[in-house]
Amino acid sequence: MKATAVVIEKPEHLVISELDLSVPGDADVVVDITFSGISTGTERLLWTGRMPSFPGMGYPLVPGYESVGRIAAAGPESGRQVGEEVFVPGAACYGEVRGLFGGAASRVVVPGAKVVPLPDDLGEEGVLLALAATAYHAIFQGKPVDGLDKAALPELIVGHGVLGRLLARVVVAAGGQPVVWELDTERALGAEGYTVVHPDKDERRDYRCIVDVSGDSKILDTLVARLARGGEVILAGFYSQPLSFEFPPAFMREARIRCAAEWHASDLIEVKKLIESGGLSLKGLITHRYQAAQANEAYRIAFGDPQCLKMILDWRSGQ
Repeated sequence: MKATAVVIEKPEHLVISELDLSVPGDADVVVDITFSGISTGTERLLWTGRMPSFPGMGYPLVPGYESVGRIAAAGPESGRQVGEEVFVPGAACYGEVRGLFGGAASRVVVPGAKVVPLPDDLGEEGVLLALAATAYHAIFQGKPVDGLDKAALPELIVGHGVLGRLLARVVVAAGGQPVVWELDTERALGAEGYTVVHPDKDERRDYRCIVDVSGDSKILDTLVARLARGGEVILAGFYSQPLSFEFPPAFMREARIRCAAEWHASDLIEVKKLIESGGLSLKGLITHRYQAAQANEAYRIAFGDPQCLKMILDWRSGQ
C-alpha cells in the first residue's frame, strides 16, 4: 500500500510525497485519514529545526499527531471494526521516513489499540482531541473531573491560543472561573464562560494555580510574582530554551513549579466523556482549512498568522 504524506525533508522545507506503507499485522488497522491538524507547538519546532534532540528525532519525517479518519481494514486482533470513525494520534508506518509524529498522511497503518473511536457527528473537530487531552492532563493528570478539589483548579491561564482556550473550557466544565492573559487584542476575543485580560490590567497577586501555555522561557519570574504563598505554576507549553527564575521571590512564596507532560490514554478517555456529555465544546477553535495538496502554504500560515488558532488539512480528495 501507498499513501500521500506531508514530509518535512529539512527545516522549513516541506514536500508532498507518495510513500510505501508498512504491511498491516493482525493487531493493526488501516485508516483513511479525512482531516489532520497542524500543531503550532511541537510541529513548529520540527518545522523550524528548533526541536530539542530526543530518541526518534531526525529528518526526513512525517509530522502530525492530530488526525481523524475511517477504518478501511482491521486485523483480527485489532479490537476495531471496518467503518469506525477514529482519532489517530500519529503513526510510524513509512519505512525509512520517520513518523514524527506521523499522522499527516492520506492513509496510515497503526495498532488498533492506539486509535480512539469518535462520535460520527464530531467530524473535523475530532482533530482537537489530543489538544483537549493535553489540557485535561495539565490539570487532572488522568483523574476524573470530580477527583480534584475545585480549590486546586487553575485560576490563571497564560495564553489564549487554542490550547489556552481548551484549558479554560475544561476548567469551566469542572466548575472553575479562570482568568486568561492575552497580549493580542484580536486573540483575546472568543471567551466562553471566562475572562480574558491584558496582563498589565490584572493587579491580582494571589493566584493559587497558574498554567502557562505561552512557551515563553523568560516568563517564570513574572508568574512567580503573581502567586499566593504555596501557589503552583504549571508549565504546559513547550519550551525550546532553558528556563530560569530568581530564587528569593520563589522562596518567599514557597512556590511550586510543575511540568505537565504529554497526555496519557486515560486523559483521552476522560476528555472524550466530557465532550460526549456536552460538558466540553470543541466548536469555534478551527479557524483555517486547506486541502492537503496545499500543505506548504498551510504550514506557513499556521505558524505565521497570529489569527490562525487551528489549521487543518483536508485529505478527502487525495485518497
